[in-house]
Amino acid sequence: MYQVYPRSFADGDGDGTGDLAGVRARLPYLAGLGIDAIWFTPWYPSPLADGGYDVADYRAIDPVFGDLASAEELIATALGHGIRTIIDIVPNHVSDQHAWFQAAVAAGPNSPERQRFWFRDGRGPDESLPPTDWTSEFGGGTWTRITDADGRPEQWYLHLFSSAQPDLNWAHPDVQREHEDVLGFWLDRGVAGIRIDSAALLAKDPRLPEVTESPEPGTHPYIDRDELQEIYRAWRRVAETYGPDRALIGEIWLPDVERFTRYLRPDVLHTAFNFDFMSAPWDADRLRSSITRTLSAHDRVGAPATWVLSNHDVTRPVTRYGRDKTGFSFDTKRFGTPTDLALGTRRARAAALLAMALPGAYYLYQGDELGLPEAENIPVEQLQDPMYARSRGIDPGRDGCRVPLPWSGDEPPYGFSPEPVDTWLPQPDQWGALTVAAQSTDPASMLSLHRMALLIRRNHPDLGDGPMRWLPSDPGVIAFGRGADFASLTNVTDHPVDLPAHLQVWLASQPLEGGQLPSDATVWLRLRS
Repeated sequence: MYQVYPRSFADGDGDGTGDLAGVRARLPYLAGLGIDAIWFTPWYPSPLADGGYDVADYRAIDPVFGDLASAEELIATALGHGIRTIIDIVPNHVSDQHAWFQAAVAAGPNSPERQRFWFRDGRGPDESLPPTDWTSEFGGGTWTRITDADGRPEQWYLHLFSSAQPDLNWAHPDVQREHEDVLGFWLDRGVAGIRIDSAALLAKDPRLPEVTESPEPGTHPYIDRDELQEIYRAWRRVAETYGPDRALIGEIWLPDVERFTRYLRPDVLHTAFNFDFMSAPWDADRLRSSITRTLSAHDRVGAPATWVLSNHDVTRPVTRYGRDKTGFSFDTKRFGTPTDLALGTRRARAAALLAMALPGAYYLYQGDELGLPEAENIPVEQLQDPMYARSRGIDPGRDGCRVPLPWSGDEPPYGFSPEPVDTWLPQPDQWGALTVAAQSTDPASMLSLHRMALLIRRNHPDLGDGPMRWLPSDPGVIAFGRGADFASLTNVTDHPVDLPAHLQVWLASQPLEGGQLPSDATVWLRLRS
């Protein structure tokens, strides 16, 4: 699965912002890469307070990207290349410009329109304190107070993210019916899968209690509540009316494996993102334990595992793996963090082969196949991510992994746009060697590695879904077998290691050294069966 961030993939009309025409023109590239599906982050009309995750209309396309007809054409054309389409649905919240929220603000307290959201009176004698002290996913509080037509302070509304993203009340039947209808709207247009944003946050405890230090599973006021199971069962019933080949994919950040797997039962979601693996540091024991936990959890419910190294929210692997702290968490992102890009690139190549050899689905974020680093020198006045503003400038935010892709040429916009325009986020001046054109002619490039790996993965009968077994290995080496004779070895030590007896080297992330696997490298082997 290949994730497209539409603003930054390819610009078809020359305005410096990516669009659906740009994606359609680059479908031959994606087909040649060897992908099965594209996952589009939100392409709906949006004020872009949070990169499109503040949706104003779920049944339309933002004019900057195209229109509904161009989306339908793209879905059909991609299918002609053997590529299915997955879209993003954002059910926890809408934009403050959404018609429902505008009507709720206008209707006043205790109105039916406000029941679709979480409007509450404030605390204190003058109601000047928010209803709770919850902390936003973006930092700061989760409540904003509105004013009436005369400018007088009025009720507060809940937003787990930015104030431009009011949370919906999922206990309200209108909210449930609306989203089931939206699912049908896009499935009718040929969409094959739905990625569910912030899937564990929809349901809230109507009492709105404060968050305790260590809440028992299922008791948190707004994370992973039991009511979610029936919500997604209803979604599953909608999807199944379109046949067995439609998928519901949850974005679920949960450390509790037992709670996580509840979402993957046969009548709930089909699969969910594996953030435990993505967040793990470059450490053999941590990676191996994450793989073991993941496969064990999915086996219990008969769901396919997913493997992902990054996405539009996460520091790119080339940068992350080159740091002292190689794992990922939002609270560790800081300006000026030192990075060894050569080391990070070496590890990112190894990590890609490791992940692609594991059982299940692999998600590839646009630009990772080019080995793009995080763009860390964007002028602060051009940063757009609310995480930067909400952290008061401490957190650089997520713009660094959302910079437009380089396609060709030696200077910006690197073929991203047909015209020499400024792109919506500035591209680094050093990306000429990382373009698709430059890497396509280099057999040792990151792009060539991904093309070959995906070709082998597609054609080798033991790769993709199916069983695996751990193989004997030295400390610091992750070794496993697929089928009778395929093996993957990843060397996470600081020295070369011996290889098992084998008949063939399928692919290696780094050249072998005297027949040994060098440090921070992965090799795929054909064993002597």
